[in-house]
Formats: sequence, C-alpha cells, structure tokens
Amino acid sequence: MRKYVEIFTDGACSGNPGPGGWGVVLRYGDKEKELCGGEKETTNNRMELTAAIMGLKALKEPCMVRLVTDSKYVADGITKGWAESWRSNNWRKADKKPALNTDLWAELLDLLSVHEVRIEWVKGHAGHPENERCDNLAVNFYKNF
Repeated sequence: MRKYVEIFTDGACSGNPGPGGWGVVLRYGDKEKELCGGEKETTNNRMELTAAIMGLKALKEPCMVRLVTDSKYVADGITKGWAESWRSNNWRKADKKPALNTDLWAELLDLLSVHEVRIEWVKGHAGHPENERCDNLAVNFYKNF
C-alpha cells in the first residue's frame, strides 16, 4: 500500500521573463514540509513546472499523490495529455511548432510514471490556504534576486 501525500505547488515571476520563485507544501498525515527555490532569469511557466517537479522529487518512495496547482499550463499539460503527446511527437505541438520547457516536461513526465498522481487545479489568489502559502514562498524567494 502506497503512502498518500498531498503536494501543493505554485510558481511566481516578477516580469515574464524575470526573477522567479517556486514554493511547495508537502503533507503526509499531520506532517508538513515547505520547500522553495528560484532562478534569477526565468518564466512563470518554468517556475510552475519546477514546483511540481521539486515536490515529487522530495518523495523518498513511490506514493499516491494529490498534486494541487493553480497553473492551467501544468494541470492541462498533464490531464489533457498534451505533454505526453508533445514527447511522442519529438516535442512538437499539434501545430508542429516546438513545445516549450521540454527539459522540465520530460523530467515531470518521468516523475509522474513513478507515482500515482491525481492533478487538481485550483484558482490562484483566491484564498486557498496552501496555494497562498506556496505563493508566499515563491514570491519571497525571488525577492532575494
């Protein structure tokens, strides 16, 4: 029986591109852990993907995961099968244009194959407590740049 873990994620960027940060809250039972990081020059979508990746990378064994994100880019890329399709088409979108952030999508898809993940989208900046925490982690981190 796999452990059940909740991962809440958010990415933020000041300018797009510009300095960016990501935040993660991991929850297993009554235990929680916060993670954050960022880059000096990045995009919001890269930070959203990085947050999901870092949350999954923090798991020490295959788990059942509820991954909560306010990013339609991440949520739809996974739940609608876009990222899998891009990878199977040599990282080309349906319009034959190159997909963006393929390094991060490839890493995320690999991590998703290890865990049993259910993606849940929530509206950002709408008072969701964990999403607000993740946003604060992300914003406070990129302010260091």
